[in-house]
Amino acid sequence: MNKIDKLSNILERLNTEQITEELRQEALELVKDINPLELSMAEQKLIEKGMKPEDLRHLCDIHMEVLKDELDKLKMKIDEGHVLYTLIAEHDEILGFLTELDSLNLRIQDMDRYDKNSDEFKRLKELSLNILSAEKHHQREEDVLFLEMEKRDITGPTRIMKMEHDELRERKHLLKDLSHGVEYMEFGEFKSKLDEVSKYIVFNLRDHIYKENYILYPTALESIDQIDAWDEMRNRCDDIGYCSFTPNM
Repeated sequence: MNKIDKLSNILERLNTEQITEELRQEALELVKDINPLELSMAEQKLIEKGMKPEDLRHLCDIHMEVLKDELDKLKMKIDEGHVLYTLIAEHDEILGFLTELDSLNLRIQDMDRYDKNSDEFKRLKELSLNILSAEKHHQREEDVLFLEMEKRDITGPTRIMKMEHDELRERKHLLKDLSHGVEYMEFGEFKSKLDEVSKYIVFNLRDHIYKENYILYPTALESIDQIDAWDEMRNRCDDIGYCSFTPNM
C-alpha cells in the first residue's frame, strides 16, 4: 500500500471512528515520513478522488503536531517580544479555538432541538467572537510583516495569504451570524449550515496557519535579516494593536 492509499485509509478512519490515542499515534507515524510538499500532493489527489477538503482537517492538525519541533527551533532563534513570536503564540490560541469548534459542532449535530439555556449555544457565540477577533492578527501580518517581505520581492506567498484572509473572513462572519440567529431558524437548516461553515473554517484556517508557521514565517526570518527592521516592525505592530486573546499583552 503506497502513501496515498495509507493516507486515504487513515483519513477515512479519522472521520468515521472515534479518535483514540492508538489511531492518533498511527496517523502520527504515517505523517512523520511525509514532507509538506508530499502532504500537499497527497491532499490534492485525495480531493480529486472525491474527498471533501474539510475532511482533511484531522490530517492537517496531526501533521502540525509532527512538525512542532521545527516550530520550536524557529522560536528559539527569537525572543518573546519578537513580531513572529507573538504571531505564533496567537496561532496557538486560534488552533485551540478551532479544536473546540470542531468538537462543539459534533455535539450540536447530535441534538434534535434548540435550547437557549444550553451551554453549547452560549459557547458557540463566544467562540465565533474569539475567532473573529483575530482581525488584528491578520492586520499586523498584512500591514507590517507581508509589507516588509514584499519590499524584498517575496510577493507570491503573501498574496495567497491575503486572499485566504479575505475568504476566511466571510466564513467567520457567517459563523457569528449563525450563532446569534439559531433561535430564528429551522433547527435542521441551522445544523446543516453550521456543519458546513465549521468544517470549512476548521480545515482552511488550520491549513492557513500551517503554511504561515512552517513556510512563511521561516522565510520572513531569513529574508528580513536586519535587527533594527524587526524593532521598527514591532513598533508598527504595537500601533495596530493586539487580539483579546494575545498572550502576555
